[in-house]
Amino acid sequence: METEVDVTIDLEEEILKLKKKLNAVILAHFYQESEIQDMADFVGDSLELARRARDTDADVIVFAGVHFMAETAKILNPEKKVLIPDLEAGCSLAESCPAPAFKKFREEHPDHIAITYINCTAEVKALSDIICTSSNAEKIINQIPPDKPILFSPDKNLGKYLIKKTGRDMLLWEGTCIVHETFSERKIIDLQIQHPDAKLIAHPECEEAVLKHADFIGSTSKLLRFVQEDDANKFIVATESGILHQMKKAAPHKTFIAAPPEEESCSCNECPYMKLNTMEKLYLCMKNKEPEVIVDPEIAKKALVPIKKMLEMS
Repeated sequence: METEVDVTIDLEEEILKLKKKLNAVILAHFYQESEIQDMADFVGDSLELARRARDTDADVIVFAGVHFMAETAKILNPEKKVLIPDLEAGCSLAESCPAPAFKKFREEHPDHIAITYINCTAEVKALSDIICTSSNAEKIINQIPPDKPILFSPDKNLGKYLIKKTGRDMLLWEGTCIVHETFSERKIIDLQIQHPDAKLIAHPECEEAVLKHADFIGSTSKLLRFVQEDDANKFIVATESGILHQMKKAAPHKTFIAAPPEEESCSCNECPYMKLNTMEKLYLCMKNKEPEVIVDPEIAKKALVPIKKMLEMS
């Protein structure tokens, strides 16, 4: 097994060779490093990546994202090999909702339907009724009968936003994303004063204090579409800064400013988990055919049900 990369090789060329040899597809999230996004067969948000994973005819899925995303690909393709560049690429939201505690939460509210954000472990998915993403959550909630109470987990900020959008009084799990909760309202207001012609666009995982200033709120894919279609030429972007790469490619004549975190000395508007994946690790995982993402078959079977419901309802 190779553990180091020969500095003399052309990584892009070697990755393309391995992709052909393995009959692999490379799926990458918008928050990956720009070099990885440019190598991918498809770049998207959680919903689109789930659809691509479901529909692929490749033998191997190389998932450049975080662990719960690769798990979802494996659940949808139990017979395929799913690789991830770094097995430690986790998610603060998923970690905030451990399966035993979520099971207890469900048992305490047996009459509620559990709609769970895709940013969770396979075990939590298996305990859920319907999975959702930030792209389709509102649409899914609006399909639930008005008299049926809802548990929404694990992101409380997204949950609060959806309560406002749908008018449904949902019971929320107290989880947050470490990136989206770090944006500074004060600094964003300062930026708006400096750039009065810029529109603030934000992901619904941001805190309410930031969302109230936004001109547009949406999932990563909706933010990307908005900057292409809107008349404005300048945008302050309150989500993980990896999305700016696709925005610049889609609208090169426009200006994009990453929303600042509270701490000036940190890169808190970058997801440390997403950035664990590198071009070197992408090459090595394809060369070694590991790390491989494994999901217990019984868990996978149970988790597939709410994932399929999501895909049907969206």
